[in-house]
Amino acid sequence: MRESNLLWVWLSLRPGLGPVKQRKLLDLAGSPAELYAAGEEALARMGISQAARTALLDKSLDRPRRILQDCEALGITVLTPGADAYPAALRRTADAPAVLYCLGRLPVSGERPWIGLVGARQADRRGLALARRFGAEIAACGGLVVTGMARGVDAAAAEGALGQGGPVVGVLGSGADVVYPRENAQLFARAAAQGGLLSEYPPGTAPDARHFPARNRIISALSDGIVVIQAGAESGALITARWAADQGRDVFSVPGPPEEPLSKGCNQLLRDGARLAESGLDVMREYVYRYPGTVRMQNAECRMQNEGSGIRDQGSGTCSGVQCAPRDSARQPVEGLTSEQRAIVAALEGGPMQLDALIDKTGLPASQVLFQLTVLQIKKILSQEPGKIYKLR
Repeated sequence: MRESNLLWVWLSLRPGLGPVKQRKLLDLAGSPAELYAAGEEALARMGISQAARTALLDKSLDRPRRILQDCEALGITVLTPGADAYPAALRRTADAPAVLYCLGRLPVSGERPWIGLVGARQADRRGLALARRFGAEIAACGGLVVTGMARGVDAAAAEGALGQGGPVVGVLGSGADVVYPRENAQLFARAAAQGGLLSEYPPGTAPDARHFPARNRIISALSDGIVVIQAGAESGALITARWAADQGRDVFSVPGPPEEPLSKGCNQLLRDGARLAESGLDVMREYVYRYPGTVRMQNAECRMQNEGSGIRDQGSGTCSGVQCAPRDSARQPVEGLTSEQRAIVAALEGGPMQLDALIDKTGLPASQVLFQLTVLQIKKILSQEPGKIYKLR
């Protein structure tokens, strides 16, 4: 446990003090340590309100310490604004979280375009196909897909990017260890293995309707541009687009038939000045000169040539004679196992084991064993045999 993170977590948990107020308090005091050490009189001299003083005078570190212990057990990294891994674009916003919890290995920001793909949870077949295609093309061009990991467009965009071997950053309205919706468990595990799952909420936090608008500001702040794919007139995706515009990010919208309800929000964005995007290529062309040497347009163009044909020589990195970069299999790290993953590997060192026996032997919750088994399969450390029997490779 890093004691330096303890007071950051303490500050982030103060009731009634959101990220903007926390930032103002840090500007006054200089650091969480100064705020923690300050008594009533010192806080009053700083001009801090009575309500904020009451919250700051609760000096108990019991819950922050438990949260850090949970993070260590789950393999969740705690990121504070001074950490190198804390995304620089988010750090510069006025309402940046004092603490981010990350499951996975967050890619370095600023090295490639980060593109937020958002849209309707109840997307139709056309919207889901578009989202997968945009995600795949953006990843093939060298971009990183940011998504809320919800049903519909979010999940389809993540699937498309991950299918190209690209990294995905999922921003959650729950704890980084909480899979919601449950049917996306494997998708969450793949995103954590090929990128990272981010949350401003401590481990174990259940999804809550109030969390999702707050999550949207993080999606837009992390992204160079936001792409809206299918959104009704009152869609939450439009909130993300508004955040993006306010934060000076690019806003793209995918047009749709005017008679369809799921096109209303997208078409309104276009009338308001959003950039029209009909493919991931349209989006990535905007970043060729901002990220020279990183954005590789020929990759996605190659993929579009062979849409549905499945023609790809992964060894040579060619498609029907068109040169494009091979998939980067090194994106899936195999080192740095968490304590839970080490426990599972240790249990399997004696030989193959059925799922129930593995849960009993490790003593871990069944949900965590299932989640970590999926991660370990993605990392190619173990494999599953018929009958839910697992063995080391």
